[in-house]
Amino acid sequence: MTSEGRLVVVSNRIPTEGTPSGGLVVALHEALEHRGGVWIGSSGNQVEESNGLHKIAEGKYLRLAYDLTKAEHEGFYLGHANSVLWPLFHHRADLIDVDQEARRQYLAVNRRVAEMVAEVVEPGDILWIHDYHFLPLASELRSLGISNRIGFFLHIPFPNPSDIAALPDRRQLGGWLSAYDLIGLQTQRDVSNCLEWLRADTDAEFTLRGRMRLDSRSFEVRSFPIGIDVEGFQQAAEKADITITDLPPQQKLVLGVDRLDYSKGLPNRLEAFGKYLSMRDEDAPRATMLQVAPPSREDVEAYRDIRQELESMAGSVNGEYAEIDWTPIRYLRRPLPRDTLAGLYRRADVCLVTPLADGMNLVAKEYVAAQDGTNPGVLILSHFAGAAEQLDGALMVNPYDTVSMAEAIKQALDMSLHERRARWLSMMQVIRETDIDWWTDNFLRALQSQPQMKVA
Repeated sequence: MTSEGRLVVVSNRIPTEGTPSGGLVVALHEALEHRGGVWIGSSGNQVEESNGLHKIAEGKYLRLAYDLTKAEHEGFYLGHANSVLWPLFHHRADLIDVDQEARRQYLAVNRRVAEMVAEVVEPGDILWIHDYHFLPLASELRSLGISNRIGFFLHIPFPNPSDIAALPDRRQLGGWLSAYDLIGLQTQRDVSNCLEWLRADTDAEFTLRGRMRLDSRSFEVRSFPIGIDVEGFQQAAEKADITITDLPPQQKLVLGVDRLDYSKGLPNRLEAFGKYLSMRDEDAPRATMLQVAPPSREDVEAYRDIRQELESMAGSVNGEYAEIDWTPIRYLRRPLPRDTLAGLYRRADVCLVTPLADGMNLVAKEYVAAQDGTNPGVLILSHFAGAAEQLDGALMVNPYDTVSMAEAIKQALDMSLHERRARWLSMMQVIRETDIDWWTDNFLRALQSQPQMKVA
């Protein structure tokens, strides 16, 4: 253990085998390697009875996992976390499915995880809790007497203040947040939403040092826009096979890469591409849209609905515009390996990142990093993606306005090399300066500088 204490990370899932891969996971792995510490998360297994932590790996830091019962998985994960918090935080209060048993399981799992974490934490450790699955975790830890510095990072958007009225835990949310020393959000817009709600719906007030105070607790809310491993992704793209599709070199590729989720604006995107096809010049090069959308949470009804809608829309557009030797929309409903994606990013002339609501959206940054700087493609980015606050070299669109999106696709495909390079250089500078290591270091420095909380 270093003199500044270990880092204890808690996340919903934990890499259970081998060396972690993927931007965020690698960043947390490297932070723990540097400081020493513990990473705690769910194994993904479902068991008959609740159990404690079990060791899955040990080196410079310790990886500990716990299992969920089937009832916990359905109530905590599928139920309250992903049928109440996820839609609400993505501004879809109309889709929340309030179930008191699911809420009970959510609170019970947080209490159980807190008890397991409390057994591991040592004086001087700092705790970093991740995402909406664990909103109450610090409050539970405080009730167990844990006075260590605890930081929280929300990877999804913070909800609009008006939507929080639909949250069954509205009265508890302020206390949950104030139990943390530092709350990290993706964007300044998220910070504004959070502070507006705290001032309007709780007794929280600003202190002289710019912190918030609620009851006897002082805490800070700040923006920490997450980045990617720029060098790693750039190298993967440079090594990738960019002939992975059967498209002829002169045919344009418009790419979308998203989890199958109603927050991603996928039906709007397919509709916009169909409108682009209706307005394209007859002598313009053909463009194919490849949408990669692996399914997620198919046990939730809203996800089954959007899958059916996308399949119907893709068939309709292809039925109207396809030729014997040309399929305008290709739709893949399965995940692709990282190296394959890197090659697709590099081959794509345009990348569509058009969510209706998103925390950051790292696809936007990965696409920029993957480009050949001598002949880069064009990023089309929704105003509602967190990345829009940083990547002003993208073509910005309103994902609800499908005609304007179609016009942006045409503009991107017709854009001169000079303009494409200028836009790419601007975005590349930003993602280099705010990469995943910058994000990790900034958050941990800010958390370490927080005053020590006293627990009664």
